[in-house]
Amino acid sequence: MEEDGVFTNDGTVDIHKNPANKKKTGNWKACRFILGNECCERLAYYGMGTNLVNYLEKRLNMGNVKASNSVTNWSGTCYITPLIGAFLADSYLGRYWTIASFSILYVFGMTLLTLSASVKGLKPSCENDVCQATSSQTAVCFAALYIIALGTGGIKPCVSSFGADQFDETDETEKKKKSSFFNWFYFSINVGALIASSVLVWIQMNVGWGWGFGIPAVAMAIAVVFFFSGSRLYRVQKPGGSALTRMFQVVVASLRKSNVKVPEDSFLLYETSDVECNITGSRKLEHTRKLRFFDKAAVQIESDDIKASANPWRLCTVTQVEELKSIVRLLPIWATGIVFSTVYSQMSTMFVLQGNTMDQHMGPRFKIPSASLSIFDTISVIFWAPVYDKLIVPYARKRTGHERGFTQLQRMGIGLVISIFSMVVAGVLEAPDAMRSMCSALSLTTVALGNYLSTLLVTVVTNVTTRHGKPGWIPDNLNRGHLDYFYWLLAILSVINFCSVPLDFQVVHLQKGQRKRLVMVVGMKTVLCLVGDCFCLVLFLLFVFMA
Repeated sequence: MEEDGVFTNDGTVDIHKNPANKKKTGNWKACRFILGNECCERLAYYGMGTNLVNYLEKRLNMGNVKASNSVTNWSGTCYITPLIGAFLADSYLGRYWTIASFSILYVFGMTLLTLSASVKGLKPSCENDVCQATSSQTAVCFAALYIIALGTGGIKPCVSSFGADQFDETDETEKKKKSSFFNWFYFSINVGALIASSVLVWIQMNVGWGWGFGIPAVAMAIAVVFFFSGSRLYRVQKPGGSALTRMFQVVVASLRKSNVKVPEDSFLLYETSDVECNITGSRKLEHTRKLRFFDKAAVQIESDDIKASANPWRLCTVTQVEELKSIVRLLPIWATGIVFSTVYSQMSTMFVLQGNTMDQHMGPRFKIPSASLSIFDTISVIFWAPVYDKLIVPYARKRTGHERGFTQLQRMGIGLVISIFSMVVAGVLEAPDAMRSMCSALSLTTVALGNYLSTLLVTVVTNVTTRHGKPGWIPDNLNRGHLDYFYWLLAILSVINFCSVPLDFQVVHLQKGQRKRLVMVVGMKTVLCLVGDCFCLVLFLLFVFMA
């Protein structure tokens, strides 16, 4: 009994693969290194990305549309590569080594980007503020950017989950601290973003791009040092195998047994007899009576030989089935974030380009760089994060009885309402233990698809509105365009997106025997998110040209 109090009960080990000692590892003593790492990494990312559209326009001599689309394509890739990092973390390397290895790749990319902006021969030649970049110089710049995009892929889906690993879910005291960790994690992100969008943007516009990219490169190197400094204090969750493979196994096994009847008694479904789950790093999940078709994968039939070991492509455990169910139930909610991310991506593209056309002076001497306009969003988050954690959550906890104050869906709902007016990102979704990295990556793909959707919208709008010799909505001289029309289009898409939110709640709360309703609800959601957005775009463009 004494040993039970010494070590964690969630399967975590220390860096030397020994059982994690509760007093010597984890908790806030380990998290301060993780938060420091995240703060520096976000400073590096935003220090480079916030003003990137201006660099592409001014130094690589791109037009507004090409520069904007280049940024959203790159940013979208930064948020799609986490699927690679999550796969490696969950299946083979674990979160610690994934973060470590991809961080080094990240530093290499930042260094190459700095060289491309500062070394003669690699940087574009400029005369009287007019720059010309050769194809090879452009290639080096974009090679650096996409190396960075790959580097972020191993960090984004793993850092927050790695922080969660430092708190034992079976310990009530540590469980409450974990909830607080996410609030301060978000706070540290925005501290880095604040420095980037103020100090670094000013340096880029007034001192030079070599320094402007060099400082973020140093910040990323410091982030790596921060991360490795806390190694002896970390709790490490062992990789639990490929979550994607397990999900495909459930789908295949369910289809193979499509004619098998699912027993009413869930205890007759297949599960390992061990107390612990057979998926490394995960606890057993309780059976739910939703999405019953997938339960067929856990029904034992005569051809299933479980004496030695069951073939997972024919027979899956209840926990494995519930993993897939959790992802399926998440998909409609996940889709809601795509349009939101499209709107949010304008802060680093169109808002910056629009800011270039404005009078940026405050008084006779002080001038605010256009890329620093996003600082107001960052400051609001820095202010509200501790207020939310210390004041709002304790009050909401008393009123709702929920240990986190609000449920995850309530957080998202509140955030989507606010986003229509202020574009503040809402919340964090939690999923099964062995899929934390994969689910983090899945949530980040909404940002990726949102950026890619922004590229598509800008391209379509430009192609349609520049016909017959017209300057279009987004010309190189924005004073001659109609950027306001583009913003109205995004506002309408946001309203359509918000109107589909009630469908998400219906999917989450479906009960037994409501399979037809599930098909109807998911179908409606899909139509609203995909067809509805495209139809709205066509109608809006027709309306503008007919007016």
